[in-house]
Amino acid sequence: MAELVFFAGTMDSGKSTLALQMDYNYRRRGLEGVIFSRNDRAGTGTLSSRLGLSVEAVEADDTTDFWQEVVTRRTRGGRVDYLVCDEAQFYSVAQVEQLARLVDEMDVHVFAFGITTDFRTRLFPGSARLIELADRVEQIQVETLCWCGRRATHNARTVGGRMVREGQQVVVGDTEVATGGGDVVGYEVLCRLHHVRGMTAATAGAAELSPPTLPLA
Repeated sequence: MAELVFFAGTMDSGKSTLALQMDYNYRRRGLEGVIFSRNDRAGTGTLSSRLGLSVEAVEADDTTDFWQEVVTRRTRGGRVDYLVCDEAQFYSVAQVEQLARLVDEMDVHVFAFGITTDFRTRLFPGSARLIELADRVEQIQVETLCWCGRRATHNARTVGGRMVREGQQVVVGDTEVATGGGDVVGYEVLCRLHHVRGMTAATAGAAELSPPTLPLA
């Protein structure tokens, strides 16, 4: 029986890696699916992980109709047994409802991957609807760490390394430049304490999580 499963986690928790693994496992068993990505770090029409793995994907946007995507493929003689949907937090409420309908009416497995809250700790509309409709919500088990060493639970937006709390909900940035200078937009994962205090690695002057094992002469 098909299911709608939402795999949720913070940035850097391995969501895209797991999405690639799910696709591999299902294809290995002779099933055929479609991978959807959005705003991937590797560019349009790609699903990539930070481990260096990547595959071609269908770029989703605000106009994508997932129900029609599957209907069109099946009408043309193609098989669609499952969907892998990365960055699902960016989906609209209507798009999430399309995914649920595909599960219920077409018996298509849907595996959605995304973060739950934005840089203001507010739920993304797509994530909220997924939590409401999913047959299962799975928390990604790979823990990410704040610069202080605590478990990271919140996503922070930074500009020039400093945390910001105002702005549009969706702004594409780079998680690799969160400690940089200038007006570059970046993202960083923080524990709740340091998200509340607005302390990023750059503003805290953090260099490493652990002190040297031996004292320096």
